[in-house]
Amino acid sequence: MNRKQISIIAALWLLMGCGGLVAMLYHEKSAGGAGNPPKEWPADSAIAPRGPTLIMFAHPHCPCTRASIGELAQIMAHSQGKLCSHVLFLQPAGQRPDWVETDLWRSAEAIPGVKVHADWNGAEARRFHAGTSGQTVLYDAGRLLFAGGITAGRGHSGDNPGRDAVMALLAAPTGTGARTPVYGCGLSDKNSSCRIRTP
Repeated sequence: MNRKQISIIAALWLLMGCGGLVAMLYHEKSAGGAGNPPKEWPADSAIAPRGPTLIMFAHPHCPCTRASIGELAQIMAHSQGKLCSHVLFLQPAGQRPDWVETDLWRSAEAIPGVKVHADWNGAEARRFHAGTSGQTVLYDAGRLLFAGGITAGRGHSGDNPGRDAVMALLAAPTGTGARTPVYGCGLSDKNSSCRIRTP
């Protein structure tokens, strides 16, 4: 192989590497559908709100959701018992019962003050108009205060506007309608923008 051929191969490898990096960064920063949660707590929800109540909707096989669970742990650690929190993991019809009980389920279950539930066939997600894993809603006195994601990108942990908004609302629940983008997989496989592992 001569010097010219080596240079061409090296240039192609460089272009492929740059293209992969750009695609990865685009994917990390591409938000899912934020949905349009109801302004009042749905009367037919199986979950009864108690004071400030946060719900996160999650796909149990979405790798992006690990960061959302980590941010929820941060929120709960600083809420000083002021917040009632639930994580609802999608349990599609036809899947075996343990399909939902992944390491994400166990991570959420380990957070003090968080109750974890299987959302059978996405019934609660539909009530709250959630379509993306990591979608989080905060209500107080049955009124929507916050809707969106609590990460700055797919799988990205750290400071972010969503977590800041929830913390500010817990400190002084005067505002309403705060919204942030949601970074995660679609709650249904057909809408997923990540590789969701299904058996």
